[in-house]
Amino acid sequence: MNNKDGFLCGVFTAIVTPFTADGARVDEARLIEQIEFQANPPDGSGVRGIVAVGTTGESPTLSDAEQRRVIELAIEHGRRLGLTVVAGTGSNNTAHACAMQRFAHGAGADATLSVTPYYNKPNQEGMYRHFRAVADAADIPVVLYNIPGRSAAGLTVETIVRLAEHPNVVAVKEAGGSVFAAGEIVRARPSLAVLSGDDPLTLPMLAVGAVGVVSVVSNLAPGRVVAMVEAARAGRWEEARAAHESLVALSWGLLTLEPNPVAVKAAMRLLGRDAGVVRLPLAPACEASVGRLGELLAERGAREAAGMRGCA
Repeated sequence: MNNKDGFLCGVFTAIVTPFTADGARVDEARLIEQIEFQANPPDGSGVRGIVAVGTTGESPTLSDAEQRRVIELAIEHGRRLGLTVVAGTGSNNTAHACAMQRFAHGAGADATLSVTPYYNKPNQEGMYRHFRAVADAADIPVVLYNIPGRSAAGLTVETIVRLAEHPNVVAVKEAGGSVFAAGEIVRARPSLAVLSGDDPLTLPMLAVGAVGVVSVVSNLAPGRVVAMVEAARAGRWEEARAAHESLVALSWGLLTLEPNPVAVKAAMRLLGRDAGVVRLPLAPACEASVGRLGELLAERGAREAAGMRGCA
């Protein structure tokens, strides 16, 4: 398998998992609404695809049954809407990650997102063997998810390139905070799709050869993120920079005011798209964060309007 047809290029929204008011159950109706919003947003073109039960989807606090159900719903309704569906299947338990690979393949996912094993802190050889086992478990494209800030261990460029020799490893979500590393992966393995895993760094990563983003801020403004990525990939850099500037402060706030996805769920609530509570051990956004998110949402609207006037 490879990404030559570009099926993993563009914007992929890391969708939130909506919960009921008490946090006890997944709110399936609101999950479907979120998927529909990504396909047909009011602010422009729909995204290329969605990522279900990643970090933003609160995967650590979903039961196995809930994770499987969210993936099934994402596939059913994403496919109905023409979206590419990437299923979060990662675990620090290799056997469980492999079992989830097989489930996602059987359920009909287009690809899987497999996170670097957290807590265990494996060395690079352990990482390599873990992801080789994951890639061997089912004949489905794998997106490596490199996020050392959450997993306490990260993939080196050398290990990513080594893993890309496996025919099922077709992309990497690079969330290590390094534009340099993204460029080195592109240079060393051009056939591997590099996706930004940090919204504030998406434009710089596109400039060094990334082909898209797994985005948090696109939960709020999918059309604007799509416009930025499409402009950059077409070489319309001034247009891309204007879109970036309209989003970057909000993007940064979503990732720093509160642990993800606390802030994005609070922002969605401010916009009238309540996705329910976050589950413990995450706590609701504090009053100061909610106030700042309101300011950032207003500022984004003003920046976007100014940018559109400047491009007219």
